[in-house]
Amino acid sequence: MAIRIIREQGDDILSKKSREVEKIDDRLQELIDDMIDTMHKYNGVGLAAVQVGILKRVLVIDLYDDKGPIVMINPVILKEKGEQEVEEGCLSFPNQFARVIRPAEVFVEYTTREGKRIKLKAKELLAQAICHEVDHLNGEVFVDKMIPGTLEYVEPEEGDKN
Repeated sequence: MAIRIIREQGDDILSKKSREVEKIDDRLQELIDDMIDTMHKYNGVGLAAVQVGILKRVLVIDLYDDKGPIVMINPVILKEKGEQEVEEGCLSFPNQFARVIRPAEVFVEYTTREGKRIKLKAKELLAQAICHEVDHLNGEVFVDKMIPGTLEYVEPEEGDKN
């Protein structure tokens, strides 16, 4: 397992649409493990494969709630319900935060890393994270959706990577 380089603001790959995963093989499993390690190293809640330079429809999310990371392959948001105004940041936009309107609840279908297709109803932070990461898979980033005038830059603390 390895820590991958996170593609940052200005990198053209972040605006590209990711491709469907055709098969779940050892290389994909290695990518998933690396994505989880990379997300954890930088204290992220989610990470899409495109953020580490791979245009595949794969994302990982960890709410740090002792359920462990969620891996979604070829996720599809089937339904959205309600809305919530939330603050978001992104590992590809270090130290930047903005307010965004997201659905309060989403119904998503995806394939697990074991190859099983499942449906999940997600609320609040999980719904927000799923929407944020699926946006990445579609070549969209949170600053494209932010409420105008809410973008803030937070000075990194001494010793931080970002």
